[in-house]
Amino acid sequence: MEQSIKRIKRELKYQGAIVDMYTDTVELPDGKTAQWDYIEHRKGAAAVVAVLPDGKLLMVRQYRNALERDTLEIPAGARNSKEEPHIVCAARELEEETGYRCENLEYLISIKTTVAFCNEAIEVFVARDLIPSKQHLDPDEYVELEAHTLEELVRWIYEGKIQDSKTVAAILAYKNKYE
Repeated sequence: MEQSIKRIKRELKYQGAIVDMYTDTVELPDGKTAQWDYIEHRKGAAAVVAVLPDGKLLMVRQYRNALERDTLEIPAGARNSKEEPHIVCAARELEEETGYRCENLEYLISIKTTVAFCNEAIEVFVARDLIPSKQHLDPDEYVELEAHTLEELVRWIYEGKIQDSKTVAAILAYKNKYE
């Protein structure tokens, strides 16, 4: 299907610490115009499926303001800049959030989290042979570490207990690739 939709104008409505919100005016194939919301994630992010020696996956539980509740997720975070390699970000976030580091991260999958209105891109890596280090959370970051079997996590996805898109995609991609 060839697209004949053209953006005519983009207006900044809000500038935040991580994202900017715009209103785009677009011309549709029939010549009419429409206004669409667009959220730009300025840096992108990386995430890690951290595999412990017993095969369990290391997860982080943290409060998410948008949902007003705790969620269970894989470790992840935003890049420091658009130029920072995703693998460098993944290694940093693994150590910051879990207190483990890994010298050999393996690429797993790339995802776009919400394609209807946001450009956020996350590269996901697998970390094995974890080396104990020290957790160093951001000042406003509170996480609890948990370790779970792949079977538990997949079951919780299908039960609706895990809904975070990067975590769902990463766990199912990991299961598909390594089981």
